[in-house]
Amino acid sequence: MPSPFPGMDPYLETPEIWVDFHNNLASEIQANLNRTMPKRYIARLSPRIVCEIVETGELKAFRPDVAVYHQTEEQGMVQTATTVLTAPVESRVAIEEFVKLHSVEILEVGTMRLVTAIEILSPANKRLGNKAREEYLDKRREILRSSVHLIEIDLIRAGERMPLETPVPKAAYYIVLSRYQRRPIVEVWPIQIWEKLPTIPVPLLPPDPDVPLDLNAVVASVYERGAYDRIIDYRQPPPPPLTDEEAKWIDDWLREKKLR
Repeated sequence: MPSPFPGMDPYLETPEIWVDFHNNLASEIQANLNRTMPKRYIARLSPRIVCEIVETGELKAFRPDVAVYHQTEEQGMVQTATTVLTAPVESRVAIEEFVKLHSVEILEVGTMRLVTAIEILSPANKRLGNKAREEYLDKRREILRSSVHLIEIDLIRAGERMPLETPVPKAAYYIVLSRYQRRPIVEVWPIQIWEKLPTIPVPLLPPDPDVPLDLNAVVASVYERGAYDRIIDYRQPPPPPLTDEEAKWIDDWLREKKLR
């Protein structure tokens, strides 16, 4: 079953789904580019290990009436009943695990020179104070000082955006393209939840022209291959909290699709 959304499905940001989606997205981009690029290039997956939140399930508290036993030399086993106090509220804790995430690199065949880096941002990249964010920002600075093109695909609404020097329109998602010949100028695609994802140009070495990458088709293919509709409950709101405009649009849209 295809996703009911016209572009990015915000429910894919659910921690239990995101890691699988992230890596399938990288693999689909790799396959797409290897079909369309000149044979002078090859797209390869580049792995990295990050500490990512993979579960946010509700805590299951176990609160029986407890009988406490203690033993003394004189009395032997004595049973003493006590009352367990219940906390006034419950919350959640982030459950983190080390996971392998992939980005995509376009290399020149023969020299294996890095031409274009395609980075798919993860929640770990966007959490302030997270080591993975600092490591990614270091990598980003290194690429921006080089003669390598950089594409950042940010399909996550949560967290802190990657820094840009001048403001861009507020949106749910962003694609940023930094061509090394045009720095510090970058091209930005702000994308709302109700919009389709764009077809973006993927720059190569001169004189070769850009290769188009249809992100909407790529994400749609990944959604169907991953069968994510089997585990998504569209009756619930997606994480993280929505704006009022987003919440209303999603509710109207899913009711139209008879999913609510």
